[in-house]
Amino acid sequence: MTSLHEAPPAGTLAAHLDAGLLSPVRTGTPVEAVVGDGAWLQAMLDAEAALARAQARCGTVPAHAAEAITAAARADLLDVRELALAARETANPVVGVVKALTAVVAERSPQAAEYVHRGSTSQDVFDTGAMLVAARALRLIVADLRTVATALSGLAAEHRDTVMPGRTLALHAVPTTFGLKAAGWRHLVLDAAERLEGVAVGLPVSLGGAAGTLAGYLQYAGEGADPAAVLDELGAAFADETGLAAPRLPWHALRTPVADLGAALAHTSGALGKIAADVLVLTRTEIGEVAEPAVAGRGASSAMPHKRNPVLATMIRSAALQVPALATVLVQGLSTEDERSAGVWHAEWQPLREALRLTGGAAHTAVELARGLTVHPQRMRANLGATGGQLVSERVSAVLAPRLGKAAAKELLTRASLLASAAGRPLADVLAELPELAGVLTRAEATALLDPSGYTGAAGPLVDRALSTPRPARTPAP
Repeated sequence: MTSLHEAPPAGTLAAHLDAGLLSPVRTGTPVEAVVGDGAWLQAMLDAEAALARAQARCGTVPAHAAEAITAAARADLLDVRELALAARETANPVVGVVKALTAVVAERSPQAAEYVHRGSTSQDVFDTGAMLVAARALRLIVADLRTVATALSGLAAEHRDTVMPGRTLALHAVPTTFGLKAAGWRHLVLDAAERLEGVAVGLPVSLGGAAGTLAGYLQYAGEGADPAAVLDELGAAFADETGLAAPRLPWHALRTPVADLGAALAHTSGALGKIAADVLVLTRTEIGEVAEPAVAGRGASSAMPHKRNPVLATMIRSAALQVPALATVLVQGLSTEDERSAGVWHAEWQPLREALRLTGGAAHTAVELARGLTVHPQRMRANLGATGGQLVSERVSAVLAPRLGKAAAKELLTRASLLASAAGRPLADVLAELPELAGVLTRAEATALLDPSGYTGAAGPLVDRALSTPRPARTPAP
């Protein structure tokens, strides 16, 4: 029996299973299933099977062998833990995967076994598998982002004219509307979805052979084979079999696809993080302008019975703070050495997986947050009055500028605002008592000018524009 003060033995499942205990933002979400070890193993097997079928289409692998390899390329037939342990001896999992797959094929069709991994190299299989994993994860993430955007459209339309304090540098600035805030969130989310879609379209197969020359593939094509023709035919067939793109060059040491993924995922997590950060501010007890959807038992404190913590926004923000750091690792891979790196390529794997599942978890969590967010217009109205009209001092200054001069008007409003704050009085009352404004500004005029609902600028039309204007289609890079 394990002591309370000891870790489980290294050989037990509990010792090596990543169940998501420390990463609740992605635990139990759809993306978790498509980027786990089993899914990654299946993606590598899918790459091997697709390569065999592509070579069969090109005439360098018998059709029956490609069929046998495809039938055997099932993750449930292999032991992922044994493959993980074997990878310590080769620094990558593909060597063990190829050996295990070959053994399974040999049991079913000995003649087909020799065609497994024919002319290929570990990086071709792993990188193609990585792109398959990414493509499957991006489909889930983009779908969730589109759902979030739809929910935010509803919030923006419903609260087009719901006035609230605009805040800059943590303080009240001038009035805005919640509709405009929600429209801004939606804009960021759509930006993220479009970026991910653009990246997804260009995710490439990896086809380079041992050192990026495709020499092994050409060797098996036979004497007299035209290298250019083999390159085009095999590349197109492999891309077709996987549903990925055909690259112009082998990219073993040209890590743009991974760097692009990292950048797009960092942008996406950041876009969702902006929503989370705003919600965390607006849900504070003393502000109370929004609230997360209420679910029995959610947000409970282990010590304070009265609390209902904003767990959805907290989880989203946790992802937003991690993914950019992971993306930095992926971008650093661009400065790799030689035709295949020692350590740089290997350093990409876990950060890429973690960036995908954190971003996917954040996007899935954001669906519930956006759909269930409760808005409290009455609290927004109450908070608008917290500074006694000072929120609209800019408007009064602009009205007085032609009457007093711009500099004099600003100086007077600054002084009046300080007096109002010090005395805890409405700004309109202070302005009415200033001798400089006698016959210049009446109390009634000051009161009207300091009404926050009359100073939201173009917030309403901006919301209309955001919701009605079609967004230009993004053209993926060739």
